[in-house]
Amino acid sequence: MSAPANTNDNLKADIIVYFAILALFGVQVALAYQNVHPAQLLVRMLAVAFIQAALAVMYFMHLRNEQRNLRLALIPATIFVMLMMNMIWSDSFRLLHMRPLFK
Repeated sequence: MSAPANTNDNLKADIIVYFAILALFGVQVALAYQNVHPAQLLVRMLAVAFIQAALAVMYFMHLRNEQRNLRLALIPATIFVMLMMNMIWSDSFRLLHMRPLFK
């Protein structure tokens, strides 16, 4: 049995994406050493991290090969889960100090 013809193409794409993620990491390191307002730095770092995560999900988790309907269902579900996780963070800070949050 021989390997499928597109195996080399997939490997090349994966290597290109891997190096793109590494380059984006370099961009994040360069951004971290800039003297800018922390809020601006946070927005820039999150934007680069979002791009890195999107590349990883699309190429390494093979979401780019899925049907459009599945992608349209997964993206809002992921955002919903992240928002729900955001709701418990304030409670975790309260529990860290074992006191009410606004006292």
